[in-house]
Amino acid sequence: MGDDSKIVKQGWLLKRGEYIRNWRSRWFQLKEDGSFRGFKQGPPAPGDEPINRFDLDGSTLTKTEDGKPLGAKGKKFGFLIRFMQLTRFVERSFHVESEEERDEWVAAYEVVKKKLEEKNLARRLDSDATHKIARSTESVTLDDFEMLKVLGKGTFGKVMLGRERKSRELFAIKILKKDVILEKEEVGHTMTENTVLQSTDHPFLTSLKYSFQTNELLCFVLEYVNGGELFFHLSKEKLFTEPRARFYAAEITLAITYLHDHGIIYRDLKLENLLLDRHGHIKITDFGLCKEDMSYGETTRTFCGTPEYLAPEILEDSDYGRSVDWWGVGVVLYEMLCGHLPFYNRNHEILFELILQEPVRLPDHLSEPAKDMLAKLLDKDPLKRLGGANNDGKDVMGHPFFAPIDFNKLYHRELPPPFVPDIKGEEDVSNFDEMFTTEKPEISPTDTGALETSADAFSNFDSVVKT
Repeated sequence: MGDDSKIVKQGWLLKRGEYIRNWRSRWFQLKEDGSFRGFKQGPPAPGDEPINRFDLDGSTLTKTEDGKPLGAKGKKFGFLIRFMQLTRFVERSFHVESEEERDEWVAAYEVVKKKLEEKNLARRLDSDATHKIARSTESVTLDDFEMLKVLGKGTFGKVMLGRERKSRELFAIKILKKDVILEKEEVGHTMTENTVLQSTDHPFLTSLKYSFQTNELLCFVLEYVNGGELFFHLSKEKLFTEPRARFYAAEITLAITYLHDHGIIYRDLKLENLLLDRHGHIKITDFGLCKEDMSYGETTRTFCGTPEYLAPEILEDSDYGRSVDWWGVGVVLYEMLCGHLPFYNRNHEILFELILQEPVRLPDHLSEPAKDMLAKLLDKDPLKRLGGANNDGKDVMGHPFFAPIDFNKLYHRELPPPFVPDIKGEEDVSNFDEMFTTEKPEISPTDTGALETSADAFSNFDSVVKT
């Protein structure tokens, strides 16, 4: 959204923080292109960067009259703006001094929303007239696979162990229900995962063989990684030795650096998304929260991730860049070396305050390089954080903690892993929950009626085969 877009409405608003629930006075500009930008000091001078920046496309607005910000005695008139950010709805709360002023903001919002709807309609009509979906010449269907076991299941579908009938290879087949994805408004999440899987190829990232769709389902055919989640192994052993933690952290660092080099921020680094293959190497999985087109200096502002792993800059309600992934590496490394999270509280507001304010505590049993590595990865300032500069992962790999690692040999899987999972055979599913693996491996029926109004929602997913 360009800075030259016409300003429809501007002025002071009280804005409530989404995670740290205090009220802040901001000068907001609502522009014709749907951008809603907040500045701390008042009307911005040329070149001033906003500290809040929202995209109102697809949002809704609701009036409120029950808030009393900053302990004020008089009634405050407010409004909520609600919109989808990847996997969750976000509400932004604002207040003004009078009903008239609120009505002015509401009217301006409606003007902008109408223009956005007209623009989106024109874009869809143009796309329908000119765009043809490229289909693969190689057709893949579910009939090409024999389903052997259920590996996991969730709101959107199942992950099955399947054998391709033609090649006899085993794959993990992620089968998602279109109707549920549409109902939960998860189309963006799912399409992002598909594009990232199609465009990446790295020894420590889960690889995609096929992605295709049926009338009711979306299907990812992925390599079968059967060594278990790192969370599972750490839970059994409480903590890892420094050499073992260093090995895993080094493979994670190579994978994150690769993603960054390809303009992708991962944004969901946690133990549950780190698998071990049968040889003991790391495989990062689940790419739905990735953000593409993010080179050094590029920022985004979408809240996403797991609360315990969130970087401070995400919680501060401001733009952030790829340095959030190095914070995630720091949290994961801390868990492996210390046996617990660096910051934790069941109450999320207290947890977020700890992440923002509490110094990281480094146990005495850690080596000095490990302490220094953790302190620099968990620096609350993203610009000072290890990996936060333009050199990105090169700076992380150059830290003394990684001195014993030959990264070239590591990339080529020439360094022996410190631990090899106990796997009894190629179809062994013992590292998956018996609650799932004892189920009958069948695909549940779906509600096809939910698809009638969104026939083109998954058009770009159609019959893609990764070679």
